[in-house]
Amino acid sequence: MTHVLIVDDEPTICWAFKECLTDEGFTVDVAGSAEQALEITDRHCPDVVVMDVRLPGMDGITALRQLQAKLSDVPVIIMTAFGSLTTAVRAIDGGAFDYLTKPIDLEKAVAVVRQAASFLQSASPMAVAVADDSAELIVGSSPAMQEVFRRIALVAERDVPVLITGESGTGKDLVARAIHQHSRLKGSFVPICIPALSESVVESELFGHVRGAFTGADHERQGLLELANQGTAFIDEIGDVPLNVQVKLLRALETREVRPVGSGACRTASFRMIAATNRQLEERVASGEFRHDLFFRLNVFRIELPPLRDRVEDIPILVPRFLQNVRPADHPLMLSDAAMLELKSRPWYGNVRELRNVIESATVVCRGDLIQPEHFPAAVPSLTMNRDSGTAARPSNSSEALTQVAREWMLDQVRNSNADTRDLYERFLQTVEPELIAIVLQSTNGHRGSAARLLGMHRETLREKLKKMGDDPSADST
Repeated sequence: MTHVLIVDDEPTICWAFKECLTDEGFTVDVAGSAEQALEITDRHCPDVVVMDVRLPGMDGITALRQLQAKLSDVPVIIMTAFGSLTTAVRAIDGGAFDYLTKPIDLEKAVAVVRQAASFLQSASPMAVAVADDSAELIVGSSPAMQEVFRRIALVAERDVPVLITGESGTGKDLVARAIHQHSRLKGSFVPICIPALSESVVESELFGHVRGAFTGADHERQGLLELANQGTAFIDEIGDVPLNVQVKLLRALETREVRPVGSGACRTASFRMIAATNRQLEERVASGEFRHDLFFRLNVFRIELPPLRDRVEDIPILVPRFLQNVRPADHPLMLSDAAMLELKSRPWYGNVRELRNVIESATVVCRGDLIQPEHFPAAVPSLTMNRDSGTAARPSNSSEALTQVAREWMLDQVRNSNADTRDLYERFLQTVEPELIAIVLQSTNGHRGSAARLLGMHRETLREKLKKMGDDPSADST
């Protein structure tokens, strides 16, 4: 029977883990500190250790190294509620089997414990330098970004191609740089922006050319892929690579050699490939615009970046970073509560890039030291972005339009100094509920039983609401 040691100073977490794992057939020990965990391992060697990073006394990363030295074959799963990319890399690089973020999804956690229980860890412990979180290229505390950090940490030292997907402005280039930064590659990080190159020169830019290869080739030129030798080649918007060049790119990935335009000889180019796109490559493969063999070669390890509107809890972390970049430390700027609410309520179809631009604009308009909502440029709530074309379009569905209207109503209430901002939730319901009920009743020809079923409420509840609205609840007895 698999024996698991849970190390966390939160009793509720330990209790939930123990109950869940016991139900799944594991035996469980619990420790409230790293020191206590080390004492327990003297008496009973666990098969798997699940340990928090922030512990009283010795922290989880330090304890991880001691456990690795003491129990070299025992997989350790690290968990934290305060994760950053540095923490994830330190954990994985230090020999952790996996990295979980709080609040813990117990079903997922049990699956990870099962994987760990069947895995014999053979990696030796490594000394890990503590990095300064302030130097992070990307930040975020949301569950979505914690998963991104985890995947960066898992793949950073593995020499496999990485495909980064996500909407425009989500920071795909920063993720690529973070992967290179946390790898052990000695070569350079070479960014290649395909849309910035005309189709006629893409092949020459990627692979280089020899003198006389074409009109205007007055001298030999080294290609960008060759410049990335022993380093990382980051191809942004990989979906825009012409089909004829895709064949040559696939060959370079397979053979780790490039052949300059006009040359009969190949040159070594052993680089780590990271590609990014805001397009749906699967659709382009299906339409014949992208080679399926190149897609499968690139899609070895995938990192999907969430749009900013799906991680609004990260906005208070991102804003200070942008403010630091445009305002000296001795003249700091702050945001009012209303300004932060405004930022959290916007749809952010331009994602983090749009947020940065809005903050920079506000620092120009604001003449004091407190940014207010009126300092922000106007949002364009009626537009959304088409991921495949990068062009603006109308809201894709009525739910999106409804969300925008509700957002504008709420912001108007908060901004209006003469408005009563108490009981906003109730007043919002009082505003929209009568119209909702009236439309549903109209669609059912006044049949309240059918209307109640459509609304998802008990018929008596609907009768009470109609009574408060002044309708005669006895008008419909069916």
